[in-house]
Amino acid sequence: MSCYRDLFPSARSIIGVIHLPALPGYPASPGINACIDKALADLVALEAGGADGVLVENEYDQPHTLLAARETIACMTRITAEVVAAAKRSVVGIEILINDPEASLAVAQAAGARFIRTDYFTDPMDRPEYGGAMKIDAPGLLAYRERLGADDIMVMADIQVKYARLMVERGLDESAQIALDAGADAVIVSGDATGDPARVPDLVLAKQGAGAGPVLIGSGLDAGNARELLAPCDGAVVGTSLKTGAMIDAQKVATVVAAARSFDA
Repeated sequence: MSCYRDLFPSARSIIGVIHLPALPGYPASPGINACIDKALADLVALEAGGADGVLVENEYDQPHTLLAARETIACMTRITAEVVAAAKRSVVGIEILINDPEASLAVAQAAGARFIRTDYFTDPMDRPEYGGAMKIDAPGLLAYRERLGADDIMVMADIQVKYARLMVERGLDESAQIALDAGADAVIVSGDATGDPARVPDLVLAKQGAGAGPVLIGSGLDAGNARELLAPCDGAVVGTSLKTGAMIDAQKVATVVAAARSFDA
């Protein structure tokens, strides 16, 4: 079984997000080949900037569905496999939005990815626009991973994830400990929305609960706040701030990576 430090040995690792255009099945989709081209161009920029990993997400499949459609799983497998084959140095992961970690695991296994991200793992969270309580089943997800023979695929789990309401009273320290005790390989702390920075006190609290377990920043990290936000953490998943327009900008990646590398000395 892989552990976080096996794949991400840097003191503060940067995982860049490849936000895919709408996939086939959505009216706005430019087609599978255009999605592949965009993913590979972003990969080149992320690796040129020194990112440690990349996370492939179907960000623009909007409105998102709770479970992945058949065509979404097929397209994510094809695109992720292309990214894995092209990656020269970065660790590749995948997340299918909005709440289908089993599909993410199946895609990762078929495509050769090394980790998944899941927004819902152990915290009971409410999303009224998706019918209320999100499904959480950490034991079931890990049992499915075992059935797939995919124990080497890490699960990075959000805690008290953005856009959702926590349905029980617990601190981020407790959420982090519960998620790691349940089998998460790393936990992710985000701000209130995509692009909103996580708050330093929240990161510190999560790290207190996680102990030696990895805590990653899930939103809002940029070159200006990287030193402050990364100090209590083990890395970050970064998307919005690395882009110029729709595309990843290698120079923006390099600036954020330089801030992260300053902790390695």
